Amino acid sequence: MKRASLHTLGCRLNQAETAVLAARLRRDGYRIVEFGEPTDLLVLNTCSVTEEAERTCRYVIRKTLRHSPEAFVAVTGCYAQTGVQELRTIPGIDLIVGNQFKWDLPSFLPAPHALKKQPDPEVLHTRTIDREDFTLPEYGEPGYTRALLKIQDGCNVMCSFCLIPFARGHERSRLLDDAIREAEMLVAGGYREIVLTGVNIGQYRQGEINLVGLIAQLEAVEGLERIRISSIEPTTITNALLDRMASSAKLCPYLHIPLQSGDDSILSSMNRPYNAEEFVRLIHRAVAAIPHLGLGTDVMVGFPGETEEAFEHTLGIARELPFSYFHVFTYSQRPGTAATKLPNQVPIAVARRRAKILAELSRVKRLAFAERYIGSTVSVLFQSGAMDGYRLGVTANFLKVGVPSNIDLANHLKEVRIIGTSDRWAVGQLTAECQPMRRVPVL
Repeated sequence: MKRASLHTLGCRLNQAETAVLAARLRRDGYRIVEFGEPTDLLVLNTCSVTEEAERTCRYVIRKTLRHSPEAFVAVTGCYAQTGVQELRTIPGIDLIVGNQFKWDLPSFLPAPHALKKQPDPEVLHTRTIDREDFTLPEYGEPGYTRALLKIQDGCNVMCSFCLIPFARGHERSRLLDDAIREAEMLVAGGYREIVLTGVNIGQYRQGEINLVGLIAQLEAVEGLERIRISSIEPTTITNALLDRMASSAKLCPYLHIPLQSGDDSILSSMNRPYNAEEFVRLIHRAVAAIPHLGLGTDVMVGFPGETEEAFEHTLGIARELPFSYFHVFTYSQRPGTAATKLPNQVPIAVARRRAKILAELSRVKRLAFAERYIGSTVSVLFQSGAMDGYRLGVTANFLKVGVPSNIDLANHLKEVRIIGTSDRWAVGQLTAECQPMRRVPVL
């Protein structure tokens, strides 16, 4: 039996799609092995959001070919869509499959017994990506305790720094019945939390059913205990969604809402469809409506034209708003985006200094968020494995919790008393002994 290794770069949406490809390869007779082990086939699902992601793609290929020099290397995903000419020049790649043909990648592979290195990569690519709503060809078994459910793809916003509309095309939604069917299978397989993923999930729509309507139907799935929304654009957060989150027993009180910049001139140059005041009002409304809301954001530094004053505006909002963490990105020029033509590029040393300041503020915010719960009892869904003697998990509002335990707590939902904090997680103690639970694999 031939071995296949799959590796994902980038977002949760990519992770969900890799799980689908793994399911198909397994059905085609491959034995799936962990990335980093010797393999006969490497499938790399790539990201093109930053230049660093593209460098990592090249590194992963070189690393794999060092221990498996005869491995057939197939590259798909966003970099395969936007950087096909660059990928053609990377030694060791045998197949390049753009996003339009991603689901058909296993069909383009040679038969398992005929896998061999190619003198030049075969390329399956078109600039046009379907606009039609979709179903998934397979239901993959997620590699995480919290299962990812893809409900949407594509984006129409056209931020000036972003390649995603070119990499994934226009907005489209997954057919409702298909999404619900996969959710039911995931729950039957033992998953307790489902994370809704997409590029712009707030734009989900099937007829009269929007994101809130989809959530309502998912709440009716028997045995599903948590529904989590992944990153969502501020302009798509409705009062109806906030009301649902405030009242639901299953929808997690958690929002990750990208800010990107707290300066109106930079937001305008980014082509972001809101200003700083509108963003601040939204956050205050969400916090007032939803008790114990966990709140994350994305912040970009070093965008062209970002003066010290503009950065101070961003830093001020980051300090003011009750974020529990933020992801900090340094602007990276992406060929083909409008931002590459903007004047006043920011020196990389300046951008890195600003990123360091925000990263430290995020650490302080994360610690303060954890300290709020010292003495409280919270419900924690534990992940697999352990780190430094701690079993790790998350609360519904995305507080990361570590519990010292010799028991395998993976996929258990347990009451934990928070007794302290660290820079990495809140420290807790189990309030009761944990009984092992049998996990049924998803078919």
